[in-house]
Amino acid sequence: MATWGDLVAFVRSEFRVTRVEPDEIRIELEFDDERRQAVIVQREVLDKREEWVQIASPCGKAAEVNLLGLLTELGNAAVVGGAVVMGEYVVIRHSLPLENLQINEFVDPMTLLAGTADELEEMFTGGDGY
Repeated sequence: MATWGDLVAFVRSEFRVTRVEPDEIRIELEFDDERRQAVIVQREVLDKREEWVQIASPCGKAAEVNLLGLLTELGNAAVVGGAVVMGEYVVIRHSLPLENLQINEFVDPMTLLAGTADELEEMFTGGDGY
């Protein structure tokens, strides 16, 4: 998988897509316990030459989440992703170079990231709103 178009085509064929923009595709993953998690996959261009894929999933509003607790839990439990504040939301985010990206190098981190975001959301907000 070497282009943004290839990745978008793959995502459209394998996941429930909720929105498509030129450099962004949003999907919803459903877990075995019927919880759902929003995932944003976005194309980023570094230095006007290198394409990357950013995967992000919200886990709560920054003003309503115990950030120290969330960061501590993330540090103890997560294999991929880091927490950042984007707008008013805390999101778990991970980035990958698009060139030579293989399917498993995208799907596995995305699934782990979404599961982590969902667990943190449940733990720190008690809900399933994202």
